[in-house]
Amino acid sequence: MHELFLSLKFAWKSLSTNVGRTLLTISGVIIGTVAILVVASAGDAVEQFVLKQIESYGGNTIQIEVKVPSAEHVSSENAGGIAQGIQVTTLTVDDSEAIEKLSDVSGYYAGIVGQALATYRDTNKQVFLLGATSGAPSIDRGISVAEGSFYTDAEDRGAAQVVVLGSEIKKVFFGESEAVGKSITIKGQSYRVSGVLEERGSTGFVSFDDFAYIPLRTMQTKILGVDSVSFITVSVRDENRVEGAMVEIDRVLRDRHDIRKKGEEDYSIMSIQEAQELVSSVFGAVRILLIALASISLVVGGVGIMNVLFVSVAERTSEIGLRKAVGARPKDILRQFLIEATLVALSGGLIGILLSSGILFLAFSAIAALGYPLSFVFSAENVFLALGFSFFSGIIFGTYPAWKASRIDPIQAIRGGT
Repeated sequence: MHELFLSLKFAWKSLSTNVGRTLLTISGVIIGTVAILVVASAGDAVEQFVLKQIESYGGNTIQIEVKVPSAEHVSSENAGGIAQGIQVTTLTVDDSEAIEKLSDVSGYYAGIVGQALATYRDTNKQVFLLGATSGAPSIDRGISVAEGSFYTDAEDRGAAQVVVLGSEIKKVFFGESEAVGKSITIKGQSYRVSGVLEERGSTGFVSFDDFAYIPLRTMQTKILGVDSVSFITVSVRDENRVEGAMVEIDRVLRDRHDIRKKGEEDYSIMSIQEAQELVSSVFGAVRILLIALASISLVVGGVGIMNVLFVSVAERTSEIGLRKAVGARPKDILRQFLIEATLVALSGGLIGILLSSGILFLAFSAIAALGYPLSFVFSAENVFLALGFSFFSGIIFGTYPAWKASRIDPIQAIRGGT
């Protein structure tokens, strides 16, 4: 313990003697620590936000979506195929009505997404349209009507020209004035505003408040000219029966779509729990990649530590030789320089943690003010991760200069050689 105390004393004296050089070295570690903490904390915040949005559907929800046959739903082949314009038109509203008849199913809504130019007086806006059956608010708990009402099943089946506006669209067209009962033009046709939704916020780069809901049949016949749907969201009576309901839904769709071989499905079935697990795994992989990229800055800081130690060894060659001549062992010299490297790394790490907390707090406050209510995340796990990275950068990059110092011959050192 006495030897360790002496090494710490010598290390502190050496670092405090060259304050400018020490601060310059620490700055590299600070930048690396801040980069790791900001990336990890921002990733955690976005992941939690997305998981909460998915959770709003409830644990008894099943999502059915179209996919390219012979491709996994979550795969580059499926995503690439859809992005290149492959249209899968086999999922229909009749499928959703057949699924509704299953004993475990308590409700559903089917939907399809599109875009169209909407106009009110002299104001034009390209809006996202979600054509959905009337059961959408009972399945998607995030849909809450602030003014007026959602359209009815009769209006949906009759392809009525009614629309429910997201809060942002309402503000663009009507400001603070009443919107319900007035009409806007969508794709050259008049639509009566039956309701306005409460502000919901965003998921990633998609703002729900910029969506307008119209009856599914209206969307199919008067906007897109199709008879298919993109997704069906199903509610199960008992959360414990979700797995069984998924099996039954698969059986119904296989029969209706005449699919006999596994792997040829033109649809995918996923529970909310599976969606959450998928999101977590994707964010986990992205988080590791981003942290690995951010840690490169700590490598730069570590190289700075190594260079400073090499300069320090060269400047203190006579001191090292004298200490060896009076009994210091190579491991004593090695320990002293490793402690110096560790002190620099940990000091930079601690300062970086303090700076990160302030930066993240200001960043999350600004993001919340812009309408993205991300929770402030600054977990102990991320703090220890960043501190661990800085500590090991000091050890790894300080080892070789410390080893070189421990190998100096005392006689040559005292004479001024290396």
